[in-house]
Amino acid sequence: MSEYVFLFRSGDEEHRAAMGSPKQMQATMEKWIAWIKELGEKGQLKDPGQPLERVGKVVKGRQKLVTDGPYAEAKDIVGGFMLIRAQDLAHAAEISTGCPIFETGGLVEVRPVVKLDL
Repeated sequence: MSEYVFLFRSGDEEHRAAMGSPKQMQATMEKWIAWIKELGEKGQLKDPGQPLERVGKVVKGRQKLVTDGPYAEAKDIVGGFMLIRAQDLAHAAEISTGCPIFETGGLVEVRPVVKLDL
C-alpha cells in the first residue's frame, strides 16, 4: 500500500453552503466524521489530517516577500487535508469519491506522497 494526500478544495460559495448556519455545519461535520470513521475501519486512513482556516500568508521569491494568502484570485482554496493508504493512484481517487465535499460542489485533489530516505 502507498500513501496519498487528499487536499480538500472549495470556493467561498461552496464553503458557505456547507458551513453557513450552525445546523448546516453540524450536519456537514457529522457526514465528515462518518466518512473518516469508515476509512479507518477499512484500514485506508493513515492520518485524518486537519481542517485549515481560509486565511493565511504566502511567502515567495528570493526576497521572501510575505503577502496575505491564500491567493485572492484562486477559485478554490485548500480547506484541509488527509493522508490515506491505497493500492495505487486510481484506487486513491476511487476512495475519495465518498467524500462529503462533493455534496456542496467542492473537490478533492489526490496526490501520491513521495517517500524520502533521510
